Amino acid sequence: MSNAKERKHAKKMRNQPTNVTLSSGFVADRGGKHHTGGGKPSQAQKQELHSGTSRQRQIKTSPHSLPEPDVNEQSSSKNMFKKKGGWKAGPEGTSQEIPKYLTASTFAQARAAEISAMLKAVTQKSSNSLVFQTLPRHMRRRAMSHNVKRLPRRLQELAKKEAEKAVHQKKEHSKNKCHKARRCHINRTLEFNRRQKKNIWLETHIWYAKRFHMVKKWGYCLGERPTVKSHRACYRAMTHLCLLQDLSYYCCLELKGREEEILKALSQMCSIDTGLTFAAVHCLSGKRQGSLMLYRANKYPREMLGPVTFIWKSERTPGDASGNRQLWIWLHPTLKLAILEEIKTVCLCSEPIKSDVCVPNPLPTPVQEKSHPELADDIVGKKRKRKNDEENAKPVKKIIGDGTRDPCQPRSWVSPTTGIIISDLTMEINRFRLIGPLSQCILTSALKAAPVHTGEEDTEESPHHWWTDTCKNSDSISLHQRQEAVFQLLGGISSPAEIPAGTILGLTVGDPRVNLPQKRCKALPDSERCQDNEKVRQLLLEGVPVECTRSFIWNQDICKSVTENKISDQDLNRMRSELLVPGSQLVLGPHESKIPILLIQQPGKLTGEDRLGWGSGWDVLLPKGWGMAFWIPFIYRGARVGGLKETAVHFQYKRSPNIPGDFPDCLAGVLFADEQAKDLLEKYRRRPPAKRPNYVKLGTLAPFRCPWEQLTQDWESRVQTPEASPIASTPGGEKSDLRRHKVPCAPVPGKIHHSSTEAGISENQLTEPEAMDTGCQDQAGTEKVLEQVATENHVAATSSQLCVLRNRKLLKQLSAWCGPSSGDRRAPCRDQQELTTEACLSILTPFPRALVWVSLSLLRKGSPEPHTMICVPSKEDLFRLSQDHHYHGPQESRHSDPFKSLILKEKEKKKMEKRQNRDTASMGLAVGELTTGQEALTRGLWSGPLPGMTSHCSRVLLGFITQGDFSMAVGCGEALGFVSVTGLLDMLYSQPAATRGLVLLRPPASLQYRFARITIEV
Repeated sequence: MSNAKERKHAKKMRNQPTNVTLSSGFVADRGGKHHTGGGKPSQAQKQELHSGTSRQRQIKTSPHSLPEPDVNEQSSSKNMFKKKGGWKAGPEGTSQEIPKYLTASTFAQARAAEISAMLKAVTQKSSNSLVFQTLPRHMRRRAMSHNVKRLPRRLQELAKKEAEKAVHQKKEHSKNKCHKARRCHINRTLEFNRRQKKNIWLETHIWYAKRFHMVKKWGYCLGERPTVKSHRACYRAMTHLCLLQDLSYYCCLELKGREEEILKALSQMCSIDTGLTFAAVHCLSGKRQGSLMLYRANKYPREMLGPVTFIWKSERTPGDASGNRQLWIWLHPTLKLAILEEIKTVCLCSEPIKSDVCVPNPLPTPVQEKSHPELADDIVGKKRKRKNDEENAKPVKKIIGDGTRDPCQPRSWVSPTTGIIISDLTMEINRFRLIGPLSQCILTSALKAAPVHTGEEDTEESPHHWWTDTCKNSDSISLHQRQEAVFQLLGGISSPAEIPAGTILGLTVGDPRVNLPQKRCKALPDSERCQDNEKVRQLLLEGVPVECTRSFIWNQDICKSVTENKISDQDLNRMRSELLVPGSQLVLGPHESKIPILLIQQPGKLTGEDRLGWGSGWDVLLPKGWGMAFWIPFIYRGARVGGLKETAVHFQYKRSPNIPGDFPDCLAGVLFADEQAKDLLEKYRRRPPAKRPNYVKLGTLAPFRCPWEQLTQDWESRVQTPEASPIASTPGGEKSDLRRHKVPCAPVPGKIHHSSTEAGISENQLTEPEAMDTGCQDQAGTEKVLEQVATENHVAATSSQLCVLRNRKLLKQLSAWCGPSSGDRRAPCRDQQELTTEACLSILTPFPRALVWVSLSLLRKGSPEPHTMICVPSKEDLFRLSQDHHYHGPQESRHSDPFKSLILKEKEKKKMEKRQNRDTASMGLAVGELTTGQEALTRGLWSGPLPGMTSHCSRVLLGFITQGDFSMAVGCGEALGFVSVTGLLDMLYSQPAATRGLVLLRPPASLQYRFARITIEV
C-alpha cells in the first residue's frame, strides 16, 4: 500500500474502537507486491481468513482470557494478503485448505466485538459537523437546519438531541425591538460615553453624524460638510432664508472680580489702535457684545494671541462700579491654551480652586473591570452583557459636556492679590448661530416666553423653585414682561442687520419641544407684530434697553438645576400619547421647564461699501443638556444646517479673516499652516509624477504654504537697493528720504541669507532632512548651507518681527491710496495724507516687516484658489490693458528643472544599491542604514533653501491668497489674502493714478496671470 493509501485508510479508521486493530497483511503489503495466481478466492478461503484474522484481533485485545489458537489457523492467516485484485495466496502461491474444525466461542466473541464496534461507529458522529451536514450535498435542504422533520427518519433522533443542546438554542429577541435596534450595542449610552473619551462630542453629534461628513479637529468631532450637494442651497439660506450652525465648540472663559482690577489686567493685552477695548462704554454696561485682538502683555503689535469676543454682565444698579462684575470671553479652541495662560499671568491667578461644575463619572478602566471577579465569566469568550435580573443596578448617565477632561484637573483659578477668579466654562454653555434674514422669525416662532406662575399654581410641587421665587417678585415679573415685548418685536423686523451690532437680549423661555409642529414649515415675518412703529423705531435706533439684557444664564447654580430637571424625550412623548385629542397642545403647567437664554446679534459684513449687513443673524446661548431640545425646533421652522465648510464660506463672503488659517502672526495660525502643508504634500506625493504638476517648471517655490517671513525680509532688503525700488530714489535721480534715513531693519543677529529663512523652507523639508542648493552644488557645499540654514532658522524663530498691520488709522490711509483717481495724485480727504515718501516712511518705520489684509476681485474670468501668488504688474502689462480691455494678462515662461539630473542620479544609485544587496547580505544591511537617513527628492517640488521670493519669476511677488473662489454674491472670482506693506507701498508709488491698485494673480499650477483689483476694507 502506498503512502497516500495508508493516510487515507488511517483517516477512515481513526474513530474506530481500540479493540479493533489492523491486520498484519497491511504491513506486509508495503514490503513486496506479488501477483502470482489470479481469480477470486474460494468461499472456504474467505471463511478461514475471517476466522484467523478475528482470532488474532481477539488475542491482542485480551490475551489472558482466550485460549491459544490452533497452529493450522495461524498458518492459514499468515499466507493470505490483500492485493489490488482481491485476496491472493501467499508468496508460495499455494492456496490453504479449509480448517477441519472451528472453535465456536472464540469465533462468536470476535464477531460480537466487530458488531459492537460497528454499532458504536454508526451511533456516534465522526466529526464536529451537524447531522444534516453528514448527508450528501444533493440531499441537503436549507430547512433541515431548523426543521427536524425535513431530515431522513434515521437521522431525526440525532437531530433532536442536537437541538436540545444550549449551543444550538435559538436566541430569543424582544418582540418590541426592530432589527436595527437589535444590532446596536446593548448599552448604547455606555458605548457613546466610551467613544467620547478621546474627542469631545457636541450635543448635536448624533444628528450631524447621520447627515454630514465628520472630521476630528481641535479635539472635537465636528461636521465638515453635508453629504448632499448643498453649496448653493446654503448660500441661498444665508442670503434669503436662515442657516443654522452649532458653535458649541467655542470656548468660554469667565472672569469674576472688581471692575477696576479686571480692566487694569486686561488692558495690557489689547491696544486702542486696533479698535474698541474691554472698557468700551456700550460693552461695559452689558448692552453690546464687543470684539478685539489680544496680544501678549505689552507686546503690541507683535506676539498676537488671537481674536476674541466678550460680554459683560449688566449691573444690578446702574452706575455702581464698586461691586463685582462678571465677564465672558469667547474664543476659538485653538487659541484657548495661549490666551488662558496669558490671562492667568496678567491677573496673577495661580492658585487653583475646586470647581462647582459637575463632572461626569469616568468610565471603568480595563484594570477596574478585571478586578471584579463576578465579571470574569462574562468577559472570557464573549461580550459583557447587562443582566436583566440586576434590579438594583444604577443606570448609566449620559455624558453632558466635556467627557475628555480629567475630573482632577482644575477649572478655576483665583488671585490672592487682585481677587479675580478665572473659570473655564468650555462645553458648559451651548451656542447656536442663525444666519440670514429669517433668523428672527424662526426664533420668535420656535421660542415662547416662560409663563408666569400665579399663586394657585405655586401650591403644586414644581422642580423649578428658582422660577417660582422669581415670580414672587413684582420687579422681576415686570422685567420679564418687558423682555417678552421686545422679543415679540423682533419677529416683525425684516433683517437682523437693522438692529444695532452686538445687541444683547436676555430671556427665559419655556420648553420648545412643547410647541414643536407636526411637519416642517417655514417661518415668515409677521407685520402685525410690529404695528407700534414708535417702539420698533426706538428699538432700531437705540437697541435693547440695558435692563433687558439680564438673564439667569449667568448663574451657574440655576443652569445646573435647569440641566438636571429637564424632562426626558421619552416622558414627553408618553404624555403626548396620553392626550385625549391626538395632536392637541400639551400643557405641562408648572412642571414645564424654564430655560434662561441669551440672544446676541451678529452684525455680518461691516467693512467695505457693498452688501453691508450680509450674513447677519443671532447667536443663542443656552445651558448644557438642552442642545437637541432647541436644535430640532429651529430645523422644523425652516433653518438649514451648515458645517465647517459653510463657516469658511460665511467668513469669505464677509471678507473677514477665518480662524485660525488667516492669522499668520499667531501661533495657532502657524500650526494650522504646517498641518495643512503636510496634508497637501502627502496628497501630492500619492499621485504619480506624470499626473501632477511640476511646480519647479511652473516657477512656484511654495505651492503648499505661504512663506510670510521670507517675503517680508526680501521686500525689506529690496527697498534698500535704489535700483530695485522706486521709493528709494526720487524721480530726479537723487536719493530720497527713505534711502537717506534707512528703513529700520529687524534686529536679527548675524547675517540673514534671503534663501534660508524659517518661512522659506520648502515642502521637501517638511519630512526630508536632505536639501540641495539651487545651483546644484556638491555634497560638501550643500551640508555647509544646511548648517547655516538651521542656525539662521533658530534665530529667526526666536526673534521674529513678522506682524499684521491692524492700526485702524493706517489701514484707512492705505485704503484711500489703493483706489484709483482721475488726477495725477488723489486729493487727500480729511485727516489723510498724500502718497509721498514721507508718508510711506511714517508707516514703514514702526512696521518694517508687516503684512496687511487685502481683498481682491478679478476683472475678467478666473477663479482664484488658496496659495495663489499676488504679483506686481509691469508697465507693459498696464499699457496693454489700457489698449485692450479684454486683455487677460501675461504668461509666465516655463522654468528649467535643476533637480532633474539629481533625481536621475538617485535612481541610478538605488539600482546599484539593489544589485549590491543581492550580492552580499551584510553589505546590503550597511547600505540600507545609509539610505534610510537620506530620503529621495520629490520630483516637481523645490528642494533646499528657497531663493529670493520676490524676484524668482518675471513678475515681482507681493503676497499670497489664503481664501479664494468664485463668488456667487458678485458673480466673479474673489479672494482674500495678505501682502507685504513695504511691497504694497512700493507698487502704489510707482503706478499711475488711473491704474493704481491693479495686481496680477497666478495660481500655483498655472502660468497664466490675471488682472485683479486690490482693496483694503476697514
